[in-house]
Amino acid sequence: MAQEGPASSEAEYQRIYNERIKKDKLDGVYIPKNLDDALLQLDKLTSPESRDKFKSIPEDSVCYIMHNRLGQWIILNWGFYGGSRLSHYLKSAGITYPDDMADFLILAYSRKLNGKPVNIKELATNFREKRKKEYEKSKQQGKVIKEEKRKKNR
Repeated sequence: MAQEGPASSEAEYQRIYNERIKKDKLDGVYIPKNLDDALLQLDKLTSPESRDKFKSIPEDSVCYIMHNRLGQWIILNWGFYGGSRLSHYLKSAGITYPDDMADFLILAYSRKLNGKPVNIKELATNFREKRKKEYEKSKQQGKVIKEEKRKKNR
């Protein structure tokens, strides 16, 4: 049965998510099962000319340059918002945000194309630390809207 609109409860969302993460195809699109499979699929989906252009992008800017193109395609087609077996795999590695998942795959693919090692734990840790730093920075820059003191009931 096709889902009409968003889930109406947390339980329904969880049920749908648990079904989606077991499927090898969502909306007719093959969903890779792990990092190696994702990199293989990116090779299949990318022309040799595009791979050469991708390979030439410096590692420190590849995510920035490719996120709005390839990254958005990955997020939408590989089901990162609603859950997929690949997003579930990446969550188990500690990468929880769809944008980070896409950037993780872009960086891993760049490393693969350039013959550099792709260490899942190292990359995942880097993405978790980056997200943590951004969260801490946003907390420090936050603005208190209103502050009040409450009287204790005795």
